[in-house]
Amino acid sequence: MTLMRLQRALARAGVASRRKAEELIRAGRVKIDGRTATIGESVDPDTQKVTVDGHAVRAAAQTVWYALNKPLGYVVSRSDPEGRKTVYDLLPKVPGSRTLVVSTL
Repeated sequence: MTLMRLQRALARAGVASRRKAEELIRAGRVKIDGRTATIGESVDPDTQKVTVDGHAVRAAAQTVWYALNKPLGYVVSRSDPEGRKTVYDLLPKVPGSRTLVVSTL
């Protein structure tokens, strides 16, 4: 991976949203290689140790993108309270993935 803003790295790792990550950084709860992080810093999550409240943050897994032509009768939603089929029903189940990104064409 390459350098990215610390807030983005925390968001991609599933720690918090970018805005909430900024709050964590301002509160002094985030450390990079043992020193307190500051807003605007860049980090390489693969080579640097990032911690929040003393707990190590694992680098985000590689992003997988799928392009899908949405068929009629499917909705673009993770789940549907009305029980309709969603485009996520058409995608393969990827072990360890948190979110699949769907692009409707």
